[in-house]
Amino acid sequence: MKYSGPTDRRVFDTSKRAFDILVSSLGLVVLSPIMATVAVLVARNLGRPILFAHWRPGKDGRPFRLLKFRTMLSTDAARGLVSDEERLTPFGQLLRSTSLDEIPELINVLLGDMSLVGPRPLLEEYLPLYSPEQARRHEVRPGITGLAQVSGRNALEWEKKFRLDVEYVDARSWPLDLRILLRTLTATMRREGISADGQATMPVFTGAAA
Repeated sequence: MKYSGPTDRRVFDTSKRAFDILVSSLGLVVLSPIMATVAVLVARNLGRPILFAHWRPGKDGRPFRLLKFRTMLSTDAARGLVSDEERLTPFGQLLRSTSLDEIPELINVLLGDMSLVGPRPLLEEYLPLYSPEQARRHEVRPGITGLAQVSGRNALEWEKKFRLDVEYVDARSWPLDLRILLRTLTATMRREGISADGQATMPVFTGAAA
């Protein structure tokens, strides 16, 4: 993979932000009927709140509220709804496999919290667990999709995922972003890498390998 220099990356980052604003604005308008339909279905199948809002670290580790359509039932120990596997319904699994749950992230892109392409935003509690090299994933805005997502999504092991995140940080460019966006469409249609083996999503990250 070709790596771009600092000047190239600065020029790219500036033009990329303009592209993000344009595409997220148009996307929210064009997809508004789908968003309205999904919102009604979420309310009927899972109840309220319709949106899942969770604090995630963004560029330089600054926190923001990630917006997604809700895909899980509320935690209820009395009903045996505790783990992700227990709370994830077939309807929620459908939203995840089609990536319809991620449409509200376009709002995060428009606000500047995220980009269309970049490392996926993970949990805040992971921040002190990264190695210095893995922490470089926060040098850019997190993305709705990224190099790791089109290379295996949640089926990848953490170490491989983070290597790809840092590889993207160093090699980011228009050709790479466009390839990732095109591969995202293919991966979404094939519903590839939705979860790790035996997991509803991914196992918990417990720290960088020694």
